[in-house]
Amino acid sequence: MEPTRNVGTRWVAFIALANLGLYLGYFGPLEVLLPDQVQAIAGPAGKIAALGWVTGVGAAAALIANPLAGALSDRTTGRLGRRHPWTVGGALAGALALVLLAGQHTIAGVIIAWSLAQVGLNAMQASIAAGVPDHVPVRQRGAVSGWIGMPQIIGVVLAVALVSLAVTGNGGYALIAALVVACALPFALTTPDPPLARAARPPFAWRSFAASFWLSPRQYPDFGWAWLTRFTISLGNAMAILYLLYFLRDRIHYQRLFPGHTAEQGLLILVLIYSAGVVLTTVAGGMISDRTGRRKLPVTVSGLVMAVPAVMLAFWPSWPVAISSAVILGLGYGVYLSVDQALVTQVLPSAAGRAKDLGVLSIAGSAPAVLGPAIAAPLVSRFGGYPTLFLTVAALVVLSSALVWKIRSVP
Repeated sequence: MEPTRNVGTRWVAFIALANLGLYLGYFGPLEVLLPDQVQAIAGPAGKIAALGWVTGVGAAAALIANPLAGALSDRTTGRLGRRHPWTVGGALAGALALVLLAGQHTIAGVIIAWSLAQVGLNAMQASIAAGVPDHVPVRQRGAVSGWIGMPQIIGVVLAVALVSLAVTGNGGYALIAALVVACALPFALTTPDPPLARAARPPFAWRSFAASFWLSPRQYPDFGWAWLTRFTISLGNAMAILYLLYFLRDRIHYQRLFPGHTAEQGLLILVLIYSAGVVLTTVAGGMISDRTGRRKLPVTVSGLVMAVPAVMLAFWPSWPVAISSAVILGLGYGVYLSVDQALVTQVLPSAAGRAKDLGVLSIAGSAPAVLGPAIAAPLVSRFGGYPTLFLTVAALVVLSSALVWKIRSVP
């Protein structure tokens, strides 16, 4: 059943805070901690392949954990609600794994600990993501998706700042772990989460439960196209972000341009600029989309805008171009972040399986993190280097912008 009453400011603020903790857990490691830890273990010569293995296996764990946790939360009948137990449990499990990750000194240990962190964080994400279709009416989803999506960007800024400036070395993992839990608790402890009545839970059978994860593109074509558009743009993002720190070190030569400064500091500058662009457009883009009722056109335009920075970095790799690219990317991604999320909530196959269906959709985001390293690593090391990588990214983003027009039920 679709919600009809608008959610209030307090609910939006607390789910946004929980999302902030979630993305601190993701981006603190991905942007700085994991690349530095992997380089310290594998050395400059082996860092690209090793980081690809770490992030790829971790993403494979996420690919399984998110839809599975979502499906189980759809069936949870405890008095604490369907979603909140998974939010708290996922936050605690992810935090413990991050603390474990700090003590690893082998690539195998890093892979195992990061995979465990991905399992916990994705269980948390599955429950939080279901909150929007559970509680927010369609007419409010663009704006709410903008407010909820903004912490994803703020999380990048805070994560890079905290682990680059406030805490040095692997101690950043402990700080991030504490923040994941602290941000999740206010939402889980103070907002409503109506329990599922036992009578409303269908009988459990392993065969039907497993079969429920397959959503036929023939039966649900709009969901299928939404999945594919999310997959292509996520693949481009995964390929670009994975080696951004190495790009600043090895291609831009940031430390040579600015003696006494590190590539991590350069990355923080880019993230701050990019984040400012996102903040300027994400809520405004969602609100305009709500008022016009149109989702596909803003998603298309924002995708085309996001392709421009990739082309710029491919042909003119310099620090001024990197700054300009961060501005353009932020403005485009802000609109995409809110409007695309609102769009996908309108093509979910069933109300009873929202978290599971969003979990299946999350595979479109986590699978590229598995495939991205496998595609990006040879492009960088063997087939043309960073120009080839960024041109491939641009092509994928443009393809995503075209595919969104295959969706018929959403204007």
